[in-house]
Amino acid sequence: MMMVSSAKLRKTEQIIENLYPYEQKLSQLLHILLNEEIEVISPFTTQRPIQRVAIVVFSSNLSLAGRFNHNIADKLETVVKSYRSLGKENIVVYPIGEKVTKAALNLGLQIQGHYEDISEKPTYEAMQKIAGELMELFLTGTIDRVELIYHHFRSKSSQVVMRETFLPLELKVDKPTEPALDYIVEPDTETVLSLLIPKTLKLQLYTAHVDSVTSEHAARMVAMQIATDNADDLLEDLTMEYNKLRQQSITNELLDILGSSFVKGGS
Repeated sequence: MMMVSSAKLRKTEQIIENLYPYEQKLSQLLHILLNEEIEVISPFTTQRPIQRVAIVVFSSNLSLAGRFNHNIADKLETVVKSYRSLGKENIVVYPIGEKVTKAALNLGLQIQGHYEDISEKPTYEAMQKIAGELMELFLTGTIDRVELIYHHFRSKSSQVVMRETFLPLELKVDKPTEPALDYIVEPDTETVLSLLIPKTLKLQLYTAHVDSVTSEHAARMVAMQIATDNADDLLEDLTMEYNKLRQQSITNELLDILGSSFVKGGS
C-alpha cells in the first residue's frame, strides 16, 4: 500500500505543479482588474444574514491513512457547532468521500448526494458541476453561505486541515507595490470580471479536491511507512526472543547430557 500510495502521490503532485501556475496567473489577473478604480458589483459577493449554509467536505473512501479522516470529521463537527443556532435542518453537507459521508450521517446532518465515485480521482468537470450547483443555490438565496473543509498539502509529512469560505466571495483589493501595467481590457472590466469570477470559484473547488487527494496519498504513505517500521521492530524483537529461548533450550540439553555423564561416571 505504501508503494501504491507513493506512485499515486507523484501523479497528484504533478497535477498540482501544473495547476498552481494557472491558478496564480488567474488570481493575478483578477487582482489587476480589482485594482482599477471601479466599483466591483457581483452577485457572488453579496453578504446577507446566514439562515442556511452548505459545507463541502473532502475525505477519502478508504482508511489506513493515520488521522487523515479523523481530522476532517473533527473539523466538520466543530464547524457544525459554530452554526448550531441555525438548526441541523439548515446545514447541508456535500460529502466528497465515503468516510466523511458516514461522519455527516452520524452527526445527523443532511447530505446532498453521494460522491464516493469521484472522491479518489479529482476532475475539473465534476467539480465544475458541483460549483455550478452551489453558485446557483447562492444566487437564488437558497443557500446564504458555502464553506470548504479539506486538507492542504504542504509536504509528504505535513498536511493541514483548512476551513475556507467559498461563497460569498471576498474580493480583496491589494495596494500595488509596483507601478501598474497599462492594460487594455476588452470589451470592459465589468464584463471580464463577470466571466472571471465564476471561473475562479470553479478552479478553487477543483484545487481543494486535488489538494485533499494529494494529502490523502501522503498521509497513507507515511502511515504505511510507520506500520512497516513498527512491524520490522516487532519482528526483530521476536527474533531476539526466539534466539534467546533457543539458546536456553540448547543450554538446558547440554546440562542434562553433562549431568547424565557425571551420574554414569560416578556409578
